[in-house]
Amino acid sequence: MAAGELGVSQAAVSRQITVLEQDLGIPLFIRGYRTIDPTPNCLVLVETLSKSFSDIMQVVDYVRVSERKAKQTVTIRTSAAFATLWLLPRLGTLHALFPTTQIRLASQDSRAALNMDGTDVAVWFGLPPFEKGNVVGTRKDTVYAVCSPSFLSRVPDPDAFLSAPAHLIEHDNTNREWDSWRQWFIDAGIKTKKTEPDLSLSHYADVLAAAKAGQGVALGWHVLVRQSLEDGSLTRLGSREVKCSGCYNVITSLQDTSHGVGEAIALWILQNL
Repeated sequence: MAAGELGVSQAAVSRQITVLEQDLGIPLFIRGYRTIDPTPNCLVLVETLSKSFSDIMQVVDYVRVSERKAKQTVTIRTSAAFATLWLLPRLGTLHALFPTTQIRLASQDSRAALNMDGTDVAVWFGLPPFEKGNVVGTRKDTVYAVCSPSFLSRVPDPDAFLSAPAHLIEHDNTNREWDSWRQWFIDAGIKTKKTEPDLSLSHYADVLAAAKAGQGVALGWHVLVRQSLEDGSLTRLGSREVKCSGCYNVITSLQDTSHGVGEAIALWILQNL
């Protein structure tokens, strides 16, 4: 039984018992024919060691629980697009800056459900006010057309292409503070008969994935597509761009339960935007 619990052979256990008996100078077991019984000294030793091991296990469990309690949880709520394209690639840096903080990321795309209940920090694109939230700062953004390098290579004149566009990909979002192609053409001063998308997708990350695959042209929010432009998976199509009426709002809860950690993370997000 002992050999099985320790994951070693029976012979190995016997050798260790022999070594211990030699070290103590007394027998620990009375060995008979097919029997082995503990001596009184062995029973005393077992009782003491069992209590010691039990105390050690209790201390280890206490330390583990204390460490979990010491970790401060900060919940960050934002859109799925911002979470996927901006925040997740930077979580390693955030963990390094706040090593004792557990980050809980909650994403949603409906502003109707946005409030700060159970949320320490929120990053939301749009215009204030925000329920139960304090806007720490804002960041404007610019929107322009993006596509894959292979798609661009098939477009002789990008600016002329936008006047008679094709293969438009759009984010089908209920939050209309995100520009549609129709609104973008108006704001960019481009007169075109075609403003409806050829492909409509539920998530903005999917829109960019389709554009990277060469399936068409997407609207690129600079904050969200900057990394893709830098790694070459996306490129701008044409020179037209529009300054957004909305902005990224970095918000903290009016009821701070994070002991200031949430506000520190909010400021870090704002600075890195």
